[in-house]
Amino acid sequence: MTINVTELCRFSGQKIYPGRGIRFIRADSQVFLFANSKCKRYFHNRLKPSKLTWTAVFRKQHKKDIAQESVKKRRRATKKPYSRSIVGATLEVIQKRRAEKPEVRDAAREAAIREIKERIKKTKDEKKAKKAEVTKSQKSQSKGGASRNAPAKGPKLGGGGGKR
Repeated sequence: MTINVTELCRFSGQKIYPGRGIRFIRADSQVFLFANSKCKRYFHNRLKPSKLTWTAVFRKQHKKDIAQESVKKRRRATKKPYSRSIVGATLEVIQKRRAEKPEVRDAAREAAIREIKERIKKTKDEKKAKKAEVTKSQKSQSKGGASRNAPAKGPKLGGGGGKR
């Protein structure tokens, strides 16, 4: 009675049935079994099986064997919801806000928005007034004499560094 044992290709990882495959014995007496001449050729050319998409090593590295890995997946414990206080508001305050009627909440929101808009308008008005003062003071200085930034009249100095 003979035992039929399948072996694995040293390059591709394929099953090799008895009577198939190519056996290679290196000078250091290490035995390699290849599924076909393609695997043997790539092995001798020193190609890495992890870079070839059809090899078992590549498929394992890139998680392509979904059927085998689905068994290993563990279920995570589901988190039970519970309420807790948030920074700046205690649990009681949050519960009170939830219990409020939507009309009351909307009215409070409208009042807050109106207050913010008024504050923004006030700051804009202050900026405009300040800007108007600055422009008035600049105009009065420029009327007094020649402006400081005016270029000096006379010949231009420096080389005429253009292309010739």
